[in-house]
Amino acid sequence: MDPESIFYAVFAFMWLVYLWESYLSYRQRELYRTVTHIPEKLKGVMDQETYEKARLYNLDKSNFGFWVGIWGEIEHSLILLYGGIPFLWNISGNVLANYGYDSSYEILQSVVFLMFSMCFSTVTSMPFSVYSTFVIEQRHGFNKQTPGFFVKDQIKKFFVTMAIALPITALLIYIIQIGGDYFFIYVWLFLLVVSLLMITIYADYIAPLFDKFTPLPEGELRTKIENLAKSIDFPLTKLYVVEGSKRSSHSNAYFYGFFKNKRIVLFDTLLEDYSPLNEGKKEGESEDKSDEKTEEEPKVDETNTEKPKEHKKQGCNNEEILAVLSHELGHWKLGHIIKNLVISQVNSFMCFAAFAFLIDQQVLYTAFGFNTRPTLIGLVIIFQYVFSPYNEILSFCVTALSRMFEFQADNFAKKLRYTEPLKTALIKLNKDNLGFPVNDWLYSTWHFSHPPLLERIKALEKSD
Repeated sequence: MDPESIFYAVFAFMWLVYLWESYLSYRQRELYRTVTHIPEKLKGVMDQETYEKARLYNLDKSNFGFWVGIWGEIEHSLILLYGGIPFLWNISGNVLANYGYDSSYEILQSVVFLMFSMCFSTVTSMPFSVYSTFVIEQRHGFNKQTPGFFVKDQIKKFFVTMAIALPITALLIYIIQIGGDYFFIYVWLFLLVVSLLMITIYADYIAPLFDKFTPLPEGELRTKIENLAKSIDFPLTKLYVVEGSKRSSHSNAYFYGFFKNKRIVLFDTLLEDYSPLNEGKKEGESEDKSDEKTEEEPKVDETNTEKPKEHKKQGCNNEEILAVLSHELGHWKLGHIIKNLVISQVNSFMCFAAFAFLIDQQVLYTAFGFNTRPTLIGLVIIFQYVFSPYNEILSFCVTALSRMFEFQADNFAKKLRYTEPLKTALIKLNKDNLGFPVNDWLYSTWHFSHPPLLERIKALEKSD
């Protein structure tokens, strides 16, 4: 194929993917718009008020996503059509030329190019990030960040990303340049080591820059978690609570670490007895008093549009926390972590082997406006554009595999006799995070790495 044909084939496929994603989002958005009353099958799982909150929250996010998608596609198209990539590459070279560095300093020019690219993407995406945080998340009671905290957070993210991405990119290019015909083997090994190191480095040194991690206090919950870990031979060494509530009221839990050194991290918003979102409530007091209103209580200020009604969370009790953790630890016990790692590394090796074959094809560089063959540009063109059809298929397959793993992890928790606590935990977490339980089958099949709530509950209720 000639360069022009390659360019327009890539361009057309990019828009086909966008239109496909837009069609799927439209199908799901129509459910948010039209299914205004809770379906009969959900009445035992969710009340109408929570259902309506979830519907409006997801409708807002979907509408916002529509405009973000349009802007992103137009921006991307203009960059390609008007030669934004070679323009920025030349700008990077001109900046270095002012300091006496010519085009032979390709690695240095690549680092400058990457810096400029990251600055550009940060600036263009910032308005959307601000709107998402301080309008949509704020409107539905999830945002806990002040403007000052948000700015500080974004600055830290930018410089931490720079500090990680720039040296890794420079080393990657260096290995490709000196690796000879089998450089892809060395690149694959290098990235494998980097990915494994980042798991620990991120959790131990980078994440604490953004959130406060404290050991879970001694008590019933800690003892039960430690006993759960021992019962399945999980080598738990540290147990943390992360102060996620200062950023958002969404909840989460995860574990990390190598070999015999595993850590579990619980978000404070996940813990019913630990969450600051429950402070000030008397014992036994209802989380949401909307159901307690009577005709003698008409003075609730519903005219104040400046302060949105906040969505309070109730978190999970100890048994539900154990059920959630038994699911997460099930991923470890069933080898899902290793399987995902193997799949990822096999894919990485195959992609770099294909990259080694394509890297010297000048026609690919010419198609995107380059007369030379800079290594970084080759990585961008081949991995982002040439491999795009393959990446779409792979993403779908990985999503389907992830759903299968989720069912297996649920079944693992079920075998540990956490069926009922896991069901109630899933319902609570869906409510707390305002998950919408009605899903278009095609949208969920393509996008959902976790099965929908009703499917998980149905699977848990099946007899073995």
